[in-house]
Formats: sequence, C-alpha cells, structure tokens
Amino acid sequence: MGKTKNIVLGLAALMIAGSLTSCDDGRSGAEGAAKQLASSLAALDVGSLAVDGKDAAAANEQLKAVFAALDPAKPSVESGAVTLDGDKASVPLNFTWKIGTAEWKYTSQAALKKSGDKWAVQWNSALLEPDLKDGEVLDKTVNSPSRADILGAGDAKLVSYRPVVHVGIDKTTIGSADPAASAAKLAQLVGVDEGAYVKQVQASGPQAFVSAITLREDGSRTVTDQQVAAIPGARGIRDFLPLAPTRTFARAVLGTASEASAEQIQKSGGALKVGDTVGSGGLQEQYDTQLRGQDGVSIKARPQGMTDDQIKAANPDPRRVLFAVNAKPGDPLKTTLDPRLQQLAEDTLAGVGPASAIVALRPSTGAVLAAASGPGSNGYNTAMLGQYAPGSTFKIVDSLALIRNGMTPDSKVECTPTITVDGRTFKNAEGYPASSLGSVELRDAFAHSCNTAFISSRDKVSQAQLESAATSLGVAVQAPKLGADAFLGSVPGNADGTEHAASMIGQGKVLLSPLAAAIMAASVAHGAPVSPQLVLNSGAVPSAGATPTPSGPPSSSASPGASESPIAAASDKPVTPAEAAALTDMMRAVVTSGHAGFLASVPGAPVGAKTGTAEFGNDNPPKTHAWIVAVHGDLAVAVFVEDGGLGATTSGPLLKSFLTAAG
Repeated sequence: MGKTKNIVLGLAALMIAGSLTSCDDGRSGAEGAAKQLASSLAALDVGSLAVDGKDAAAANEQLKAVFAALDPAKPSVESGAVTLDGDKASVPLNFTWKIGTAEWKYTSQAALKKSGDKWAVQWNSALLEPDLKDGEVLDKTVNSPSRADILGAGDAKLVSYRPVVHVGIDKTTIGSADPAASAAKLAQLVGVDEGAYVKQVQASGPQAFVSAITLREDGSRTVTDQQVAAIPGARGIRDFLPLAPTRTFARAVLGTASEASAEQIQKSGGALKVGDTVGSGGLQEQYDTQLRGQDGVSIKARPQGMTDDQIKAANPDPRRVLFAVNAKPGDPLKTTLDPRLQQLAEDTLAGVGPASAIVALRPSTGAVLAAASGPGSNGYNTAMLGQYAPGSTFKIVDSLALIRNGMTPDSKVECTPTITVDGRTFKNAEGYPASSLGSVELRDAFAHSCNTAFISSRDKVSQAQLESAATSLGVAVQAPKLGADAFLGSVPGNADGTEHAASMIGQGKVLLSPLAAAIMAASVAHGAPVSPQLVLNSGAVPSAGATPTPSGPPSSSASPGASESPIAAASDKPVTPAEAAALTDMMRAVVTSGHAGFLASVPGAPVGAKTGTAEFGNDNPPKTHAWIVAVHGDLAVAVFVEDGGLGATTSGPLLKSFLTAAG
C-alpha cells in the first residue's frame, strides 16, 4: 500500500511540474502554467519555465537583479482566475512582500501563450511589478526612528539619547603604520583585551572602523582625544545612544539597549536588521516593540547600473517611489521610579559586598520609587526577583493572624530562651535581652523579635491563616499594575509540625523578595493592601506579577509563572484600617523600645520598623540574611543583604542612611 501511494504522489508531482509543457489544449493547462509561474516567482527562480520573448536564463537573471535589494525577503505570489482566449491566456498575480513590519501588496498581469503543446509566459518587466519599466530594478531604503525614552516620576528622563564617542582603529587612515601595533596600543589605553582586539583589527577589511570601546561624553571619561589621536589610525566617532544617567543606574530593572547582534537579527524573522537598536534585559527588552517603534520603508524603481554616487549627483532624482510607509516613532515608557531616590538607594548599597537590595514604595499609590540591587548582585534584579526567607520581618504577617484570632498588642505571650517542636529546638537571636523573657506583651515580643513567643503561639494560628494574612497585606497576590517581572512572595497554605513552626518566624518554605517585603510594610502604612505599580503606560502588560519558581537560588534564568503555590488574584479578606493600626503600634515599638532604636533620630514623621534575620545553609552556626522593613510617612522601604548577619546591625544602618537622606 505504501509503495502504491508513493507512486501516485510521484506521478502527481510530475504532472504539476510539467504543466507548462503538457499536452493539454484546455483551461487546465493554462491554470497549471499560471500556478507554476506563481510558485516560481515566489521562489525567485524562473529558470525552469518556458519563457516567450526572452531567454529563460536571462529572465531569471533579470528577476534576481530586480529584487536583489529586498533580499532576504521573498514574496508570496498567488495566481488568480485565468482568462482563456484560444491559445492565449491572462492571469492576475497577487504579490505580498513582508518588508520588516510593513506589508507591500500589488497585482501584476501575466500573459500566457500556447505554442504547440506548450504554454509559455510572455516575459516583460511589468510582470514583476506593474509600474516597473525595462532597465529598472528595485531600491529599498529603511529609515529607523529614534528609540523612545524611558521616563521616571515627573517624566524625568531615565533612559534617553546621550552623547558618546566610539573609540577605535580606522584602517582607512592608518597609512603605513602596523595595524596590530596600533590596536595593541589602543587596547592598553582604553583597557580592553589586547589580544582579542588585535585579532579583530587584523581580521577586518582595509575600509573598516573597528571599535574598541564606547565612552560616555559626560565629562567623566579619562581617555582624552589627544591620547587617542597620538596612536596611528586611532580616532573617536561622536554618536548618541539611549543610555541611563550612569552605567549602573537601575540597570537590572531598566535593562540596556544596544545594536542588534547577528543572533538577534536571525531570530527576529526580518523584524531586525544590521544597525538596529534593540533592548536586552529588564524593561528595555520587555517593552522593546513599544520603545523601538516601526521602521519607515521606501521601495523605489531605479535605473539599473547607476551607482549610489551617480544617483545622489543626479537632478532630479531618477528614482520613482513604488511603495512607502512612514516611520512610526516608539512611545516613551513611563515609570514611577524617582531618579533621586533610585540613585540614593544605589549609593547607599555601593559599599555592600554580597547581593543586596533597597526597595522604596509610596503606600498611598503603590508607586515603586526605587528598586536598587547592589553591586554584589552582579547585575541580577535582587530587588524584584530575589527569593529569600524573610526571617522575623514576617512576624508582621504572624501578628495580623494572631490579632484576627482575638489577640491585641497588649495580649500576653510566653517568651522562653528556647522551644522544642517535634525534636527540633528553636531559639532567639544571639544577644536577646534577658529582661524581655518570660510572660510579655505581644508588642514587646514583636519589638524584640522573640522567636519562641511566636512559635509557642503556633496553635492559635493555622498555616492557612498565615497564608491568608500574607495575602491580606498584598504578599503573594497578583500585581496587575506592576508592568514588570517580579517575585511577589510564596507562603504555603499547608504545613505541620516544625514546618509550621518555621513559618511563624519567616523560615521554612516562606519566601519573599525585597519588593514583596516593601509591599507588606506599605500595606500596613496604607491601612489596606497595596498593589505595586512601576510601569504607567504599558497597555497590555506582559508577565505582570509573574512569579519565578521559588525553588533553588535566585537566577536570572528563572522562569516566570512557575510558582509552587500559584499566587491569588487578590485577597478575599484585605487588611482593615483597625488591624493596620495595631500593626503600626507594634512596628513603632520596634523603634521606641526594640531592636531599631537607632531609627528614632530619623527626622520627620515617626518611623515604624521590623527587623529580620533569616538562617540559611548547613553551616554551624548557620549563615543569615539581614532584613529590615520600615514605614516613614508616605514611604515604605525594605532593605536586604544576603549573608549579611543580623538585620538590625547590617541592614538597619543602611536603612537609617537612606531614610535620613531621602527626607
């Protein structure tokens, strides 16, 4: 059966391929010829067709020359209804070209003639494009619009075109000097890999300019024009590129924009070309289409054989426009980032060695004012994507759950030196004050962060109630207005024994990002769940509120959307003003009588805070992450330092510095 099927298919293919030469004196022969013509034109190869009025090889050569400027694009060509008149026929050919994001459609008319038992196409230039004349070919011009800005609060320009200079070797001006020697000197001057740059210069053609480095023209560069000019063949080319105020400013959030790589061009399916600027990482990549806009395209007929210089010198221009689409500028992306606070956050973290983050929110609106990841994050967006146990900062959630079950800040809890649950012993942080042990108020246990008091209250709060309290404070719920990828927290709804006990002190499987911790604090300050917002005019928001998988260490390759426990759309029991007031009372006690007394001197509105120290790893004693969250007027801030020791002693001073300078 299979062999018979193959024979039938083979015969069908031969019948189609031979349609121009088959013995058919009726309509089917002309229709077959029309279809073969259309498919040959779509393939840009008519070498096998029967052609009348021109040698087939010459027709094929003309075809390729006419459309050479559109390479690598190929048209879609469909034949229409055949009109038959004896041994003559005519057929419309509907062309569709994809030129970048533009679509060029036109219809030409083909004439067919039957001579003997063959149908042949009557070849002429208008067959390829109805307005094309003999001796003309197509010319394509693409005009790319400038990339749109990324704006911050008050429409401040976060990313905009800023002056740069491309420093490199221009081989057209090197004269008799040794290109390798010049390349080596320039590499040493600007601090790039000498061997790699020398090879790049040697491999380039005699007309090439080989860039070694691009420097900002903001008065900060130390390599001078005179130093560059002293090297034979070296020079700088002035340009403008879409850049943030500094190389590191909000880089993990904003991403970068640079010339498209060969790989990006290949993957774009024709949307990108050499020289295009494309976003990479962060908002630049996520909103690349919005920022890039659409290219303008002009297709013209030009005399074949005229050089570009001859066309430029001609008056009038000998070209004729056949198709044109105007360039469409990109739309600026508006964000809530405050340039001053973002820079302040980055300056505050500048000397921190491990991965770190500061996130600042406006509780009244949810606006993300700063989302800074320190230099130890190595470019990773720790502020928004980090996934860490929050330690005792999570006692804000515990306290809300306890309040909902009848307790108040004045209720008594038992703070013991240690507590054992199913054979596992939990204890308080090193240096816990003995004066705060015993039967103490919940407020005091919160202020001094008594682990044993909260663990001993675990029977009063189920794991499901902890999860509910977290979502009530905006944690682990979707953020439809955020407009950027973020990890918004993971709080399991089911846990028993030691796992439930660990959850009571922000350990176990409870995970937050610094952004989620700031949302938690902001919801207390606002008296209602706060939904964060970073991008203001994104339209359809891709991946908003996405949740990278919480398993394993944070990674820039984490896959958004694969959470162990999917986040909810919104809490069905949001925190109330009365509940938030009780939590505010307790957070203020952390400053007035607890671990964060150093924040009492911060000028302005009273500060409320909660410190956190989260154990991780298998070392003995274990390593710890350092956390602190705070509210200060209409500002909520989270500070995190990976492997930072105690929250009060490591993250606390960073918070104080930030709040004092923020004003």
